[in-house]
Amino acid sequence: MLASRSPSRAQLLRAGGWHPELVPADVDEEAIRARLHGAPPPEVVRALATAKAEAVRERIREPQAAIVIGCDSMLLVAGELMGKPHTVERTISRWRAQAGTAGELLTGHCLIGPGGERYAETVATTVHFADAEPADIEAYAATGEPLECAGAFTLEALGGWFIESIEGDPSSVIGLSLPLVRRAVNSFGYPVSSWW
Repeated sequence: MLASRSPSRAQLLRAGGWHPELVPADVDEEAIRARLHGAPPPEVVRALATAKAEAVRERIREPQAAIVIGCDSMLLVAGELMGKPHTVERTISRWRAQAGTAGELLTGHCLIGPGGERYAETVATTVHFADAEPADIEAYAATGEPLECAGAFTLEALGGWFIESIEGDPSSVIGLSLPLVRRAVNSFGYPVSSWW
């Protein structure tokens, strides 16, 4: 069960042979971030992922029959965590600031197993952004694609044109680390192939 409405996260799991039920979590992300003001960035994204997984697990009828996966991603640039820009104007502003630089995409994960066991971890991947042309930045923002994406970009779609390279786990940049999910379900006593 995926505590998200993210098509990218769902597609990663589907491509990996899993067919998750999508159950979006309803958590107050701003309140959680405010409560954790001053906490290390990896702890913040892990706490957001944990809140999402817990919220969904509380709502399902048979939690003992499911693994719940909660995730949250944010881009760390110059010590500041960046979430989703939500507007074209904010997307353009962010891209003007991050073009030609690098940032660390932090993806927090929390998996809750059938017996209530937990596995929570944050994956950090360095993303090197292209020195994109202003016209391309504006056109990309106008597509709407980056508005609901952490760091105002995607790797797997139009945003891929503006990513020079990454250092680390590519699936975590898309929103969910397949290697981390494998480690988590292994720690719960299941091979990842159980759901193929």
